[in-house]
Amino acid sequence: MTGTMRVPRSRGAFSGVLLVLLGLWGALLPFVGPYAHFGFHPDETWIYGTDRLELCIAPGAATAIGGLITLSSRHRALASFGGWLAALGGAWFVIGPQVAVLWDVHGIGDPLGTTRARHLAEQLTGFSALGVAIVFLAALALGRFAVVGVREAMSETARTSETARTSETRRTPETRRTPETPEESAPPRGSSDATQPFGRPTVGRYARQPQPDGPDRRVAPDEPGV
Repeated sequence: MTGTMRVPRSRGAFSGVLLVLLGLWGALLPFVGPYAHFGFHPDETWIYGTDRLELCIAPGAATAIGGLITLSSRHRALASFGGWLAALGGAWFVIGPQVAVLWDVHGIGDPLGTTRARHLAEQLTGFSALGVAIVFLAALALGRFAVVGVREAMSETARTSETARTSETRRTPETRRTPETPEESAPPRGSSDATQPFGRPTVGRYARQPQPDGPDRRVAPDEPGV
């Protein structure tokens, strides 16, 4: 199970790069947009305020950091955390201007465009559409990290088999069964299970009586000429 938590870095490369770029765009648009007269009032570059910190810098930084984690992490849980962090940053781009009114933050300024189409483009690319795109990419990355590929499952199975084989070959000699020596396999002397050679009984009715030592006796009578 531990091996399936590993994922290749290419799994979140596409979403991670786009999340980093969109996070930087959302965080820096109010500061560098006036160079092209695109963005929000005041029409001056690098004007800092707490409203821009809460509505642009914070969600942009969360998105960029989440994209970096998704892009570089090889651990499934850590990469998923990066995806969730980026998704929260994108959600804040969408609902932040409306929710921040509760603590008297009324936005970062009016759009710089002079037409409705320009106003709409600046509002969408700075907040609403930007946040939706970030949430979509974060969800795409989370879905890819939630799936265990066939190649990953096969590599985990092979790794488990290799680990079991290595542990089997590295067992200590004490755990192995050593062959018995002839002395160990032979039954002890005096044991009732030991087999005895078959022969004449030495005691009892049919015991063979010992013969006394003496001269040899002929069985047949002596015949003449023998």
